[in-house]
Amino acid sequence: MTQGAIHALRAGHVFDGRQAAGPGMVLVEDGRIQDVDVTGAAPPEHAVVTDFGPDAWLLPGLIDAHVHLCWDATTDAVAHVSTGGTSALLDTARTAAATALRTGVTTVRDLGDRDYLTLALRDQVPPTERPEIVAAGPPITTRGGHCHFLGGEAEGTDALLAAVRERAERGCDVVKVMASGGNMTPGSNPLHQQYHPDDLRMIVDEAHRLGLTTAAHVHAAEAIGGVIDAGFDTIEHFTFLTPDGATLRHDLLDRVVEEGTFLSLTGGWVPGTPPPPPAMAARMDALIDVMTKVIASGARIVVGTDAGIEPGKPHHVFPYALAALAQVGMPALDVLRSATSEAAAALGLAGRKGVLRPGADADLLVLGSSPLADLSAVTDITAVYRAGHWLPGNPPH
Repeated sequence: MTQGAIHALRAGHVFDGRQAAGPGMVLVEDGRIQDVDVTGAAPPEHAVVTDFGPDAWLLPGLIDAHVHLCWDATTDAVAHVSTGGTSALLDTARTAAATALRTGVTTVRDLGDRDYLTLALRDQVPPTERPEIVAAGPPITTRGGHCHFLGGEAEGTDALLAAVRERAERGCDVVKVMASGGNMTPGSNPLHQQYHPDDLRMIVDEAHRLGLTTAAHVHAAEAIGGVIDAGFDTIEHFTFLTPDGATLRHDLLDRVVEEGTFLSLTGGWVPGTPPPPPAMAARMDALIDVMTKVIASGARIVVGTDAGIEPGKPHHVFPYALAALAQVGMPALDVLRSATSEAAAALGLAGRKGVLRPGADADLLVLGSSPLADLSAVTDITAVYRAGHWLPGNPPH
């Protein structure tokens, strides 16, 4: 878009992050939304008008709340991220970011890089050529714990406080903590609780004092209570794994609903790619049951894909995550809210991302058909705008 000019984007339908209406018009100037109109008003006299037609939908750019840009989504993703050179990992991250942006994902929260390389990516690539990146740097983990190879090992009061402060000083936005073990790390057990609840509470308090949000990776059912007590802003995965599978504890679910804690549920698998690892596949039915009950509870849910960690989760996986939520009972309107305004609130970006309203960033997605009628419409992309700039590849009509 021309700097200083007012651009009027028109379509037959508008989803503003909360509700759908139409026909509508979004006015954009210098990377910001100036106005949103669904009354049928004429564009300003000197506006540059792009009319996408009566079937098109204008909506906020999508938000993936859990990605790993430095991970290359291969069967050797762990080896690549743990042993690859800085240049190779930056190339991976740059390609991943561009791929996500082309799918309409205009904001990502990276919850695990190596050597703070997503911060370097943010510095090196102009904002109009990548999604907004909410960065965690290396996740905080125990010695030899889950994803220890990313460089975030810390134990004990002094080391944990220093780890949080380092992330704030480097310019991270969020502190990610491995509260339990995980599946991707050899020798790690997702059923194992990695930190004492007092340590988790200390980390959260220090992060909040420094103005950072917090995210807790947790699979183990026995660790979820401590994560809730600590006051994390988002809980990642929330799978309630036990030695016998996955068993939901309704008392803990009731607490997150009551407290309004955001749950970043992990979903999305690209068809035709290798199946999930056997350990995860064996639990899949139980995990789907847990997710179905969590959605039915009315908890605040955002969409995270874990993009990059394995072949089924390449960096264009996001539409399949939306479909997964719909398949376990979430209405299409709620899915869109989870991927826009709710995700923005969870990431500390409320009012700036995930909405079409005056003053918000002009990150927009234009679809050729209705995502409310069929969520697969999120792949029917007509145009993507990042900070008011049209992304080449999906030219406006």
